Amino acid sequence: MLVQLAVAGFLLAHALIHVAFLTAAPPATVGGPAWPFSTSESWLFTRLGVGPDATRLLALALVATTIAGFSLAALSVIGILPAGIWLPSVAIGAASSMGLLISFFHPWLVLGVGIDLVLIWASLVAGWMPGASGWEI
Repeated sequence: MLVQLAVAGFLLAHALIHVAFLTAAPPATVGGPAWPFSTSESWLFTRLGVGPDATRLLALALVATTIAGFSLAALSVIGILPAGIWLPSVAIGAASSMGLLISFFHPWLVLGVGIDLVLIWASLVAGWMPGASGWEI
């Protein structure tokens, strides 16, 4: 059960870090790095002519979808929801997360994209899911 709780916690932590896209950036410091979670600059939405209000609304929808998908996956991991929920919820969470991270790309966000790709690979290619052998310690 410890492994399941750790995986569920990891999924929730990964989901909730996306909320930083909806918060105000901290004050800039001299020589400090730029805030990576910004919805004010999107290489994709700017090229498509999407205005700042619509861009923020799209970011909000992607954040909400990411949190919902990974939350359902976490509940599946700990056995509250059936294991059959795992694959669609991970796919939805990871796809919306990658959509957000790539649309508002900053080099620091590569780690998040990597996490999403590993989750998709583990679920779709390796067939990893709750209740499969190897989850118990």
